[in-house]
Amino acid sequence: MKKTMVLFLAFNFYTLISAQQEIRLLVRGDDIGSTHAANLACIDAYQKGIVRSVEIMVPCAWFEEAVVLLNQNPGLDVGIHLVLTSEWDGYKWRPLTHCPGIADNDGYFFPMVWPNDNYPDNRTLLRADWKIEEVEAELRAQIELALKKIPRISHLSNHMGWSNADPRLTELYDRLQKEYHLELKPAADSISHLGNYDKAGSTASQEKEFIDNLKKLTSGTWIFVEHPAYDQPEMQGVFHTGYENVGKDRDNVTRILMSPKVKKAIADKKINLISYKDL
Repeated sequence: MKKTMVLFLAFNFYTLISAQQEIRLLVRGDDIGSTHAANLACIDAYQKGIVRSVEIMVPCAWFEEAVVLLNQNPGLDVGIHLVLTSEWDGYKWRPLTHCPGIADNDGYFFPMVWPNDNYPDNRTLLRADWKIEEVEAELRAQIELALKKIPRISHLSNHMGWSNADPRLTELYDRLQKEYHLELKPAADSISHLGNYDKAGSTASQEKEFIDNLKKLTSGTWIFVEHPAYDQPEMQGVFHTGYENVGKDRDNVTRILMSPKVKKAIADKKINLISYKDL
């Protein structure tokens, strides 16, 4: 009995030390459900590439197609990317509920969370006359619909960082995570971010810089967040002031996430690709 206990403790100690020395990388693809091009790219980046988690946007036009694709790929981890903004100039989505405090005069979500040089106060969520009760009703509607359609949801995230815009929003976001058992903490607190790369360069230079960043990784858990999509005619209508080359930018992202050179670099460095559910 004592010998068995010693072996058990030794095995668990070895497992713990091995885990601490391991390099783990969580590659997350945001905005599935936003466009057909994003849906196809997110699934390809999982099937043929290194993406292991995707974030679904429930109020968007291509949500239902994303549901079908995700249910055809049960191994792909899914989070609900809770939406309170609609950022593109020529393509908009509306709340699922009646919540005039977080919608503009046309009924669409405001484009931005915070005011900036291109979007004044009256075009932002932060400066709108929103009520926390309306926000909660909308977020619950998004969560409930996603859980109904995709029962394996593992976590929540928030689109464009709105949970940091006001303490009331932060409290609500944390509370919903706990209530629906879709919370990432404390595991998420220990994740470090993989370095970004210069998107002004060519696809080849971006790929090289991404691989260079992979080679710098040390033991621990790392995350890389991007937005896969294909540069199809549909994406020519997806842009906003200050970010006009969305299709080309996100097509490059998709190519990097499926790159054989990137996959080889990950294999050579023995990086373990994980998802949020592995946390």
